[in-house]
Amino acid sequence: MHTLTRRALLLAATAAALPARSAPAVQGEIWKSPSCGCCKDWIAHMRGAGFEFSVHETGNTAIRGRLKLPAALGSCHTALIDGYAIEGHVPARDVQRLLKERPQAVGLSVPGMPIGSPGMDGPEYGGQRDPYDVLLVLADGRTRVFASYR
Repeated sequence: MHTLTRRALLLAATAAALPARSAPAVQGEIWKSPSCGCCKDWIAHMRGAGFEFSVHETGNTAIRGRLKLPAALGSCHTALIDGYAIEGHVPARDVQRLLKERPQAVGLSVPGMPIGSPGMDGPEYGGQRDPYDVLLVLADGRTRVFASYR
């Protein structure tokens, strides 16, 4: 019995010494202007939630068209994450929900650049928060509200 207890202690000590395994980052690509600071802030927000990006500093107009996102839903950056287009300052938790639920859709959009959304919430905005909706973009270009922030 002493050997079994000793073995269990050794296994526990070995397991405790190993680095904790975290979930692998969700990989994506993002297209943005090289000079856009709020895009960098959105990327930092997403990285904090476990996303990682290959960054293309080429602007996002061409990719938005290729991904079938209507121009009226545009913002300053466009990401592609696990087959979904993510347009603008979409909160990480909504992207996580999208990836969990996997609806038939092009992706998500926060049109424009609402103050208070991720990446548009730095100290330079003085704590201001504009209400905005995260839109689920369907294949035919129609949208429906996926989440609201008031």
